[in-house]
Amino acid sequence: MSVQGTILVLDGVSTNRIMLKVQLTAAWYQVAQGDKLAGLPALLRRVQPDLVLTAMTLPDGTASEVKKLVQSDPQLRDVPVVAIAQQNDKTARLRALSDGLDDVLPYPFKDTYLLARVRSLLRARAETQDLRGRNDVQSIGFSEAPDPFVARTRTDRIAVLARSASRGAIWRRALAELSGQTISAHTIPNLRGLLSGSIPDAIVVDLDRDAQGLNLLTDLKSRKGTRKTAVIGVIADDNAALAADALDRGADAICMGGFCAHEISLRIGALIARKAQDDHMRAALRRGLEDSLIDPLTGLNNRRFALSALARIMARSKETGRGYAIMLADLDHFKSINDRFGHAAGDQILIEAAKRMKRNLGPGAFLARIGGEEFLIGMPDTTEAEAKRKAHEICTRISATPFVLPDVPTRLTVTVSVGLKLCDPHTNPNAEGSGAALNLIKCADQALYAAKRCGRNQVRLSAA
Repeated sequence: MSVQGTILVLDGVSTNRIMLKVQLTAAWYQVAQGDKLAGLPALLRRVQPDLVLTAMTLPDGTASEVKKLVQSDPQLRDVPVVAIAQQNDKTARLRALSDGLDDVLPYPFKDTYLLARVRSLLRARAETQDLRGRNDVQSIGFSEAPDPFVARTRTDRIAVLARSASRGAIWRRALAELSGQTISAHTIPNLRGLLSGSIPDAIVVDLDRDAQGLNLLTDLKSRKGTRKTAVIGVIADDNAALAADALDRGADAICMGGFCAHEISLRIGALIARKAQDDHMRAALRRGLEDSLIDPLTGLNNRRFALSALARIMARSKETGRGYAIMLADLDHFKSINDRFGHAAGDQILIEAAKRMKRNLGPGAFLARIGGEEFLIGMPDTTEAEAKRKAHEICTRISATPFVLPDVPTRLTVTVSVGLKLCDPHTNPNAEGSGAALNLIKCADQALYAAKRCGRNQVRLSAA
């Protein structure tokens, strides 16, 4: 049997637990059971559930207390906790959502709806875990740990997609009065109106038995701009099959039994909070990846990026048949600058030198700092004449204008030596891969040292 996840079922009535276990194990879920709040922390640690299904009331506690216990464990804080309430008990459903439960399933429920909701919640948790796991990896390898999440202060953008303009206006007013937020209203046929402005953080979709609303869900979740937007479907009745279909097509939550501004407002708040946290982790991951490729002092790319970029230039050259060039540029007598004026002055020299060299490069070229005062330059689609001209221009840009530093009374003249390696795919057709890239850098390095030996502030061409 393929186990798709572990679900903890909590209910004081044994027949309810057995019924749920039968339904869930038939769908290849691992099921653990409990009957009360007492001993739950130990049970959670032992089972490590992916989702908790709990009765609204237990012999010694409530579903809200279960949620608090789950959240108190750092390893389980993102585990969804879903309460089970009587189908017509709207007050209990709203109270549970207000207390932070991830959802409330109406009892009795059909297998299709139960399993669809389980699937959607597990998908959402898996995405959050994936983001958290990637951030944990980068924090021990690539960069600093992500900053703690701070709730954003801007007003959330919420949109209503209704079947008619009049219904959309009613829903918009009801949500605006309850939340105090600005709500936009659109009709389902006019999706362009929703997508033409700022993408909303949450969308309330009017669903019906026809395929129009369901197809819209699929559309929203397939678009780059809206695939991370929280989507809440509204169903006029208790159509479990329609609700299950909507969840499988990407709805994040379903409001059954018609529009209820209070319930939708609660669901919007919870979903946007989760979305904001996931967005924060995505941003932290992007920053971590960027930090792993960026030199923090100059803002240039680093050696890791340079090797990858050089490999791409080599592959492109093989495809196009055009030559390319790489250069190693090293600031002359840089150690003496640090010794005389201090490392802070040396850092300012590096920053300004990087700016000057970068301004000299054309589109497609890259500039990376790969050592203390050493820079690697890659130029695709380059002729020998053009590469030589660029190399000499780099020397001129560095030496022609003295460097002015805030805490140094004199203007400093700095020079740079450049080693140039010209590459022709016709004479070296097998030059590709990391080994070939390192060999080309070695050739440029030999040319660089030749420039140093010949008096510095000049360009030397690799003979290899």
